[in-house]
Parts: sequence; C-alpha cells; structure tokens
Amino acid sequence: MDDHRANGIPAPQAGAVNPAPKGYSIDVRLFLAMITTTMAIAFSAGVMFGPTDPALVGPVLSRMGIRIDLPTPLSEGGGGRSAVYPPPQLSSMAGVGSLNNAAATTGGHGTSKKAKAVQITSDGNVLRDDEGNVILRQPRRLPTDHVATLGYKIKETHVNIDQPVLEGTGDKIPIQNRDISHDNKNGTGGTLLRDQTMPSGQHLLVDIKNIEAAFLNSESRLAQAMQDAVIAAGLTMLSYHCHSLHPAGVSCVGVLLESHISFHTWPDEGVITLDMFTTSEKPLLPALPAIEELFGVPRYNSEGVKETPVTIWSHELRGFRTEDERKRHYLDDESDLSNWVLSPLEVVEKKQLAGRITAKGQRVDVWDAKEREDMPSYADGLKGGWAVDDPRWLSNEHASPQRMLFINGAIMVRSQSEHVRELHESLVQPAMFAHPNPKNVIILGGGEGATLREVLRHKTVDKVTMVELDEELVDICKEFMPYMSNCTDIVGSAESCFDDARSELIYGDAFSYVTEHAEESKFDVMIVDLLEVKSHEELVDPNVLHAMIKSLSPNGVMSMQIGTAPSIHDPRADMGMDKERELLINHLEADPDVAAVFVYEEAHCGRWEPNSFLVACRDISCRKQWYAETDEVDYQIYERIGGTKSGEPSLIHFDGATQRSFQMPPRAWETIYCRREPEPFECAYRGLDMDKELFEYDPEDEESSAFEIRPMNDGDVSAVYAKIDIPEGSYIMPTHLAASFEVTDASMENIRDVLKTEGVEKATVIEDFVAYVDKHGHASINDGSGKNFVEIGGSFLMRTTEDNGAANVRRWIPTHPDGIRPKYSPVYDRHRHSFDVFIVASRDIKAGEEVMKPVGLWD
Repeated sequence: MDDHRANGIPAPQAGAVNPAPKGYSIDVRLFLAMITTTMAIAFSAGVMFGPTDPALVGPVLSRMGIRIDLPTPLSEGGGGRSAVYPPPQLSSMAGVGSLNNAAATTGGHGTSKKAKAVQITSDGNVLRDDEGNVILRQPRRLPTDHVATLGYKIKETHVNIDQPVLEGTGDKIPIQNRDISHDNKNGTGGTLLRDQTMPSGQHLLVDIKNIEAAFLNSESRLAQAMQDAVIAAGLTMLSYHCHSLHPAGVSCVGVLLESHISFHTWPDEGVITLDMFTTSEKPLLPALPAIEELFGVPRYNSEGVKETPVTIWSHELRGFRTEDERKRHYLDDESDLSNWVLSPLEVVEKKQLAGRITAKGQRVDVWDAKEREDMPSYADGLKGGWAVDDPRWLSNEHASPQRMLFINGAIMVRSQSEHVRELHESLVQPAMFAHPNPKNVIILGGGEGATLREVLRHKTVDKVTMVELDEELVDICKEFMPYMSNCTDIVGSAESCFDDARSELIYGDAFSYVTEHAEESKFDVMIVDLLEVKSHEELVDPNVLHAMIKSLSPNGVMSMQIGTAPSIHDPRADMGMDKERELLINHLEADPDVAAVFVYEEAHCGRWEPNSFLVACRDISCRKQWYAETDEVDYQIYERIGGTKSGEPSLIHFDGATQRSFQMPPRAWETIYCRREPEPFECAYRGLDMDKELFEYDPEDEESSAFEIRPMNDGDVSAVYAKIDIPEGSYIMPTHLAASFEVTDASMENIRDVLKTEGVEKATVIEDFVAYVDKHGHASINDGSGKNFVEIGGSFLMRTTEDNGAANVRRWIPTHPDGIRPKYSPVYDRHRHSFDVFIVASRDIKAGEEVMKPVGLWD
C-alpha cells in the first residue's frame, strides 16, 4: 500500500494538484498583524529617538502619554519685546520618572532651572538634577529619508529648543539725531535712524575658549555681557533675544540700531563664538578688549588651575565704498594691515602695541602677530637653549610673534628680531657697493633707523644725512622696535644709530629738502626708504626726480624700493597697477644726468611676494661695480665693512653671490619691458633663433666640420674657409665663441704694471698673453662694465677686412639704432654675455669662400 492510502489520503489523479501541504502553514491574518505591529514599533522609535519636528509628532506623543509644548508665536506672547516665554515642559518616557521643575519659567533676567540642573555629557545616560529628579537624556540622531528609519547617533551636546528663554530691550534707548545724508548734514529732526551715508560696515568675529561653563550656560549673565559690550562699542541696543539649549548652552542675538550682535556658547568645551556687525563708521576694534574682558570669564581645570582665556578674532570692512574712501581707509581689505593681521583667522595671536595718527597725518601701527603655522626660529632656539631633538622646535606655542610696522595701512617692516635684516641689506648694500668709495650719504625717510644702521657699517662713510618727515614715527620705532636702530655691535658707533657722530637727523619733507639743496649737495649715495612709488606723487614728477639726481656727485648712485615684483602675466607696464613704477623708470631714462638704471628682486624681505628695487647711476662706470664678480664683491665687503664687537658677521644676507643674483633681473622684467609700444629693438634677440642653423668647426672631425683652416703666406697666417654653403643669419662657430674667456680692465692693468716693475725679469709668456688679448680681445658692449672677451677657438683665426663687401659675418645683435645700449634694459642685462660673443653670417656664404670679419666688428 502506498503512503497516501496508509495516511487515509486518496492518491492524486494524473495531472491534478496535490492538496497535501509540503511545509509549515502560516495564517495570513497573523502575518499581516505581525507586519503592522513591527511598523508601529519602528514608527514610534523614530518619533521618540529621531530628530522629528515636534509640531508633526505632538499629537502622536500626547496619545502615548508624552507631552511637549509647541513654539508660541511672538504675536501671541502678550508681552511685546519684553515678554518672557516659558521653556518646554517634558514628561517622562518609559516610566523612568518625571522632569519636575527642570525647566521652570524664569523671571525677566533670571537663569532657567533647566540650565542649572542639567549636567553636560555627550551620551544618553540618565542623570539627576539638583532636586534629585531623574532626567532621561536621549542622544541626537542623524535625519533619515524615512520616518521609520533610525538615524545614527550624533555626538553633539547642543540642540536648539523652540521657545525663547530670555528677551529684552536695550536700556534707555537714546532718541538722538542721526546723520543719513551723503553730505554729512544733520537733518533728521530727532528721529531714531541709523547712519546711511555709505552702504558699508564693519564685521568683528571673536572666538574665545577656556571660559567658565556656568557663565556660558547663564542667559542672564550672557545677556548682560552682551549689553555691556554694545555700550563699550558705542552702539545702540534696540532689543535682544536668547535661547537656552538642550542639554546646555545659549544662543543670543541683539538687534542694534547699527545692525546686530550674536553669539553661541558651548559650556562643556568652554567656548563662545561671537560676531558683531555695524554700519557705523565708528571703529569696532577699540571694543575688542572690552569684549574679551566681558566674555572671557576664566575656568578652572580638573586640577583647580585657572586657565587663561584664548581669543581668536577677525575684523573686516564690509559692503561698498567709493574708491577714494577705500584708499583713505587704512583698514580696507587691500591694505597690508588688513591682509596680514586683522582679517585672517589663521593669525592666532594679535596684539596692537601702538596705533595713532601723528601730527603729520600719518597713521602708524605696530602689531605683534603669529600665524597658526609659524614655527620657532633659530633665534628662539638659541634664546631657550634647546637641544636638537627638543619638541619645542615643532611647537607653534613657542614661536615668537612677528613685529610689524605699518604706515597708512602699508607694511614697512616685518621683523622678528635684530637678526632679520634682509630687506634693508637688499635696499642699501647694492647701492653702496655700486659706488667705489661712498663718503657722503643721504637717506630719504627710513624713520625706523634700519637703513641708517646699514649705511653706518661702511668705514668709508664720513657723514649720513637722514631726512624724515615724522618725528613721532621715529619715537614710536625707538620705543617698540629699538633693535632696528641698534648700532651697539658696530665697531666705532654709538648704542643708537641716531647718536652716531656721523649721523645728522633732519625732520622735514625729504623731497623739499633735496630740491632746495640740489645744487650745493654732492651725495655719493642716496637711499630712498619710503613707501612704494604709487604712494608718493613726487617720485613720478620729472622735476623732483631731476633734482634728486642733480644732488648726487658725478658718479653718485640712487637706490629705492619700487614695490612688488612683476609677473609674466602682468599687462603692459604703463597700463597695469604699477603704471607709476613704469612712469618713474621712463623719467629716469629721459633724464640726461642718468647713465644707467638697474632693477632687481629679493624674495627674503618678509613679504608674501618678492620685493623689487631700483638703482640709478649718474655715470656708466657704476656698471663696473654692478657687474663685479662674486670674489670681487666679497673682497670689497671685507675691505670696506667694519667688524663687529661680538665677532658675528656684519652682513647676514648680502654677499658676492647675492649681488651676482641681482645682476640679471628675472624674466618677468624682460617680458614686461618688451610689451612696450613700440617694442624695444633688443627684444627681437631674447634668445637664439631656433629656425637658424649652427655651423661648427671641429678640428678632430674634418668630415663633420663646416669649416677648414688653410695656411696663408707660407704658413705664417691662417684663414678660415667654409666647406659647405652657409645661409644668411646662421650662427658661426657658436661653441668656440661661447668659450671666450673674460678678463677685466683692472686685471690687464695689473699685468702690465707687473711687466713695468723694476727688478722683474723679462716674462715672455706674460708679454705674449698681453699681446694676444690686445689682438683678439674686445670690450663688452656694456659700456663702463670694464669687461673684455677674448676669442680662443677657431674664430680667432678669421682674418679681418676693411672691405665691407668682402666681410660676410657680423655680431649677432646689431648695434642699437641709438648707437649705444639703452640706460635701462632688462634684455641687455639678462643676455649681455651672449650679445658680447656670438656672430652670424651677414649674407649667404658659399662653399669654398673665406669667412672674414669686418674691421670694428665689436665696436
């Protein structure tokens, strides 16, 4: 019998469905009931634990025995701006207990009971308040796409509640005249109006840490501090509005007649972040100390030690101002003071040491500032005696702040100590060494005394006249930056450079002084230590510039700062932001008493971008000093710079190698120069023409050599012949010519003097060398440089001819159309060696034709 019959179940017929169940059976009604119950539980969990809008789930929670108060609109408060709204009343959940009196209604300026009771934690533990009532703390969760989905926990401790805890109005709101006219005429008739003379304002951001938790959790204390801060800023409070937060913290906003003040607190972290914005032109910065005092209530750590509050702040001008207003405002966002100190929050330490407008109308500011990324300097380590592996080397906390001097918002000096002197060495020393023997020097400006200090290092100097406009500036620098004028370490000088016997300090307008004394003054070196060119219209006045040049001795030298170095992306110089600099250079080029002008850069001046400088000479002989070799400059430093009492080097930055880097201006100067219209002649020769061929002479490989040497006149004379056709413009023996050696006039004079010395035997080798240089050498096209180039390759075998038709080579760069090289040309400065040695075919040269130079090829 089969299984079906044995179980009393008839066997299924063929093709019929077997009615016997093959597994467990589930009642579909029970299944639907389970699904519904699961959804209800998930929904309830999302409502209770997720960040759901109370207005949406209020009815649901009320049915579950949980009651919350919904926000009350201001219009229903019944108390106007001074009404006090009750905090929410929360019932207990899951039978844990009730939150009795945890958020009792406060008085007008009282602190909520909730704020006193709730302890600050970041988890969801059950806590008790002062009365012993149990408080259930639920952690916040991230919002989700579905109301039944449980979000991940958030570790924050602050949740805004929906009702204000504390509100009020400013006390004794003044009804006073407010100026809303653009011409500053008072015509408001006593109405309370804010200033509207300009759509602009000031914004102050202040972050403070290490503050007492109880203070940061007290609405009344914070509200009082807010009102006091507004008064300290000289502003007018109209009303304020504060929210207490769960589980702790306060957010407040104050409406000002001029705009607003607002802040948020984190009591457990001891932090407050505050911002104040005002449309008033009254400065906000003077209110900063009061804000730090009012809100910087120190806290004590777990060991009972009081922690010092730490403040980070930023100040910016906001809105829109006219161009003139922006230029006049020393806090404009284009000013160095704003960009370097006031605006960046990365500057974690800011301290103003001095700030005032002097009797001469200059705004002078001295600040100490330290950026977040600043690390200790070498001087910091020496002062602290740190070992090599001392962790303080990598600690921003132990880095000394930078001290900065600003005049009218422009940075003049950024110096950490007396060891940072790159700026003033770069301004002074190149000009001093461009003169062979400077004795009488004048400084225009330079109130901090650092330029004077660098000049007094020279033993050749007999007198230094310093003309400074502002006596108050000098006094400020003496008080806050005394190391700038410290000559203690200079042998033979005084403690203060201003007291050196060689120094004469004159207070007055520097340009007027020079103009009035131009005829009788004969200064060897003039150092212009003033703000950049665009800040002084006198520097673009050709009459003033000519007076400055005329006041120099016949071989006098003038040096000055000329602003931030240019970029290859800058527009034509007379069209861009530095058009005043270009105008200055144009006037110097046109001045008949100027023989040479040089520009150079230095990146180690404490600026964000390289600083640029200019040197102008009355005589071309200064090119000899300017183009001096590294060892020559080093020897002059040894000979002319006095020693130091400490034995430390007199110069910490400038030396022969530094001067060598100044001799060739960066390519950007050449690029901008060649954007002049019309394009300068020499700009066509900024590099070898890549479309032209190079024809070399190789004595060791006659087959590949383009030239051959043939003896002439019984072998006494040789000549150079072309073996192949050479097109016009092709480069002739460039490798051999590039190997030409350089010898100075001074070297040749020394050699000739040796031959003339009595008692010295006839030196045939030296005589032959002198004769060879005289025959195959030629002077540089840079007049006054004192340099000569001597051919030593196959090119010296070329014969010369007076027949211009027979000559078939010429100098690579032809003679300038003006007959001499320009006074100012970054192209000549950058390519002077190439211009002095390379030659090209002046016409097509046929195979078998002799290659001949014209007489006066290098003249």
